[in-house]
Amino acid sequence: MTGYIVRRLGQALIVILGVILFTFILAQLIPGGEAKAVLGPKATKSTIALFNRRNGLDLPVYQQFWHYIEGIFAHFNLGYSYKYNQGVTQVIMERLPKTLTLVTASVVLALLIGIPLGILQVVRRNKPIDYIVTTGSFFFYAMPDFLVGTLLIIYFSFDLKWFPSSPPTTASAWSVFTDPQAFALPVITLCVTSIALFSRYMRSSMMDAMAEDYIRTARAKGASSNRVLYGHALRNALIPILTLLGITLPAIVSGALIVENVFNYPGMGLLTVQSAFNDDIPVVLGTTLVVTIATVIGSLMADILYAVADPRIRLGNG
Repeated sequence: MTGYIVRRLGQALIVILGVILFTFILAQLIPGGEAKAVLGPKATKSTIALFNRRNGLDLPVYQQFWHYIEGIFAHFNLGYSYKYNQGVTQVIMERLPKTLTLVTASVVLALLIGIPLGILQVVRRNKPIDYIVTTGSFFFYAMPDFLVGTLLIIYFSFDLKWFPSSPPTTASAWSVFTDPQAFALPVITLCVTSIALFSRYMRSSMMDAMAEDYIRTARAKGASSNRVLYGHALRNALIPILTLLGITLPAIVSGALIVENVFNYPGMGLLTVQSAFNDDIPVVLGTTLVVTIATVIGSLMADILYAVADPRIRLGNG
C-alpha cells in the first residue's frame, strides 16, 4: 500500500507540473501579454514596460517559469490579482471552502439517492418501477446543468416561491448545512445528473454481481435474499461506483462552475468566470491549478478506497 501511494503521489506531481506548464504557456500566448490584459488596451508602452519590469515579465521565459514554480511550491504564491488588489491565494481561499461544501453536499446526497435507486431497480427488475427510474435517469442525464438550474428557478422560486433564486452572497461556507432551504436549488441542480449516473451504474454493477458464482453458493447454503443482496452483492458492486466517483469528480466540479454562475453563488466557479471576463490571468491560472490538485487528490482517494471496499485488491507490488 505504501509503495503504491508513493508511486501515485509521484504521478500526481508530474500531472500538476504538466498543468502548471500548460497554463503558463497559455498565459504567454495572450495577445499583448499579461500586462496588456491587466492594464487594458489603452496602456502606453512605458506603462507596459514598467509593469513587466516590476513583475519580472521582462525576464527570459524559462526564468519566469522557474520563478512561478518556486513561488507555488515554496510559498504557495499564485501571483497577485490587480482586479481584487490582493494575492491570488487569498482570493481563492475566500471562495474555495464555499465550493467544497457545495460539491460535498451534492455528491453525498447523490450517492445516498442514486445507490438505493440502483438497488431498487435490481430488486424490481423488469417491473414498472425499473422502467420509470431508467427513463428518468436517461432524461435527467441528458439535461445540461444550466437548463436544470434555470427550470428549477422558474418553477420553484418564481412560480411556487418555495426557495430563493440564489443563496445569500454573504453566506458562509457552512451555510449549505445550516440553511439548506437557501441552497436547495443549487444542490439539486448539481445532484440531478449525478443521481442519474450513479443509479445506472449501480444497477449494472449489481446485476453483474448477482450473476457471480459466490452468489449462487450463498443461496445454496440457505442465505436469505437480504443477506445475499446486501451482505454479498452490494459490497462488490460498490467498487465500480468508487471508480466512477473518482472519474466524475472533475465533471462535478466543472458543473459547479456553471451552477454557481446560474445561481450567482460566490464560489470558485463564479470567481473563475468573472476573472476570465475581466482578463485577470493570475486568478484564472490559480483556480485552474487548485481544481487540478483537487481532481488528482480525488482520484488518489478513490484508488485507495478500492482496497478498503474489497480486501482481495492489493495495491502494492504483490
